[in-house]
Amino acid sequence: MPETPLTLYHTDGCHLCELAMTLLDGLNIRYRTQDICEQETLAERYGVLIPVLANSLGEELCWPFDEQQVKRFTGA
Repeated sequence: MPETPLTLYHTDGCHLCELAMTLLDGLNIRYRTQDICEQETLAERYGVLIPVLANSLGEELCWPFDEQQVKRFTGA
């Protein structure tokens, strides 16, 4: 498990975001969620990219991603 906190940028009703959450949950990856609709700057930045998994180092993994990519990104 990485020491770096992870954030999954998403929004309600996004089926790709739901797929990403299912993937992360299946890998027992701990993450927090951030709805991009709560902040205009996030909506502008991630609007067509979500879901996006980010760490506190500023690195991002944009959809589509799979199990192997998540493992490499998180060090899991």
